[in-house]
Amino acid sequence: MKLAEFDYPLPKELIAQRPARERTASRLLHLDGKSGAIRDLTFADLPGLVDARDAVVLNDTRVIKARLFGKKASGGRVELFIERITGEHEALGLMRAGHSPKAGVRLTVGDGAAVEVLGREEDLYRVRFAEPVAEVLERCGSVPLPPYITHRPGPEDSERYQTVYARNPGAVAAPTAGLHFDESMLQKISEKGASISRITLHVGAGTFQPVRAENIEEHRMHRERYEVPRETMEAIAGRRVLAVGTTSLRALESAALSGAPSGETDLFIHPGFRFQVVDRLLTNFHLPHSSLLMLVAAFAGLENVRKAYAHAIRERYRLFSYGDAMLIERAV
Repeated sequence: MKLAEFDYPLPKELIAQRPARERTASRLLHLDGKSGAIRDLTFADLPGLVDARDAVVLNDTRVIKARLFGKKASGGRVELFIERITGEHEALGLMRAGHSPKAGVRLTVGDGAAVEVLGREEDLYRVRFAEPVAEVLERCGSVPLPPYITHRPGPEDSERYQTVYARNPGAVAAPTAGLHFDESMLQKISEKGASISRITLHVGAGTFQPVRAENIEEHRMHRERYEVPRETMEAIAGRRVLAVGTTSLRALESAALSGAPSGETDLFIHPGFRFQVVDRLLTNFHLPHSSLLMLVAAFAGLENVRKAYAHAIRERYRLFSYGDAMLIERAV
């Protein structure tokens, strides 16, 4: 398929720059992938759409404060975006600098924390911190908001660009469908008889990158770490699986395809993919040309998604990470 098939007119004023006043206050577009029917609802209506047949699966990854600013010994400015913590003192990250630093170059970031460049692995730099990486990020890092959110991260983002059930640090982007839930909403869903279980997929920086290959089948995804616990596999067996977010879906489908309940996945889901696990998907709206939009098109049917997005834009839904949500019933 061609990249141009996954484009749509994007009114910039619909890109949500701030979260809704309350987590559950967003709108919810319900799309039936079989019939193409669309309903305009609110997120507060979600408990009425689930019952004892449903197994709801959440991604419990926790966003780390992955963006660091500093300088080289020469005085040149550096921005270091941690993609993955690989050890107590080591990490892989993207680096922006006037001149690409070579192995052995020493940096200071934040309040003077020392970092040494060890080398490169493709487009990432391997770096070593004098202190534990997690401590430096918590003390000196900033919330890695997506590039389409234009304000500087503040205290509100530290709270709201994180799900209420986040517990496993490692993501550099939030699993944004989960941002709509508060504890009360989770309780209401549980009271309807639905099971609630968790997976972990640490969202990487590649989630912000558009697909650039004209033939989308040539696109290659960044690898991301995932784990599907045994209790989650048991909870979903024989039930209607509702994945909260594309990351939950990719973890479940990756485990089914590979037979491995944990590991790394570069699964690229696009139209033609045969789903084995997930029946229902709760997700936000996604950027043109993004792999996430292609996943949604695979799940609901490209024409249905085109119509749903056109409807959402006409009805002035708020878009992307801090925006409104969709509940999608799988097409086939």
